Amino acid sequence: MKKIFDVDAIKELVGGSITRQAGGIIKYGDGQTPPSQADIDAKVISMQAEYDALAYARSRQAEYPDWGVQLEKIDDDGLTRWREEMIDPVKSKWPKDNSGPK
Repeated sequence: MKKIFDVDAIKELVGGSITRQAGGIIKYGDGQTPPSQADIDAKVISMQAEYDALAYARSRQAEYPDWGVQLEKIDDDGLTRWREEMIDPVKSKWPKDNSGPK
C-alpha cells in the first residue's frame, strides 16, 4: 500500500515548484502561500482515501490479460465469451468494495 506524505498534499494544494530540504523544511519555489497544517493533514487523509478506494482497480489491471490477447479472444469467440472468460472472473475476484480476492 502506498503512503501519501505531506509533501504530496502540499503539491496538490498549492502547485508549482516545491522541494523538501534537509530537516524536512519545505521550500516554495514559485512564491506560493504555504498551507496550514490543518489543510495539509486534511488533504493527506483525503488523498489516502482516494488512493485506497482504487485498490480494486489496480488489482484488476494487474490480472487482466494483455490487450492483444483480449482482442484475439473477441475476434475468435465474440464479446460475450470474452467477457465471461476474461473480464468477469477478474471483476468477481476484485470487487469494488475493496474486500480483496474472493
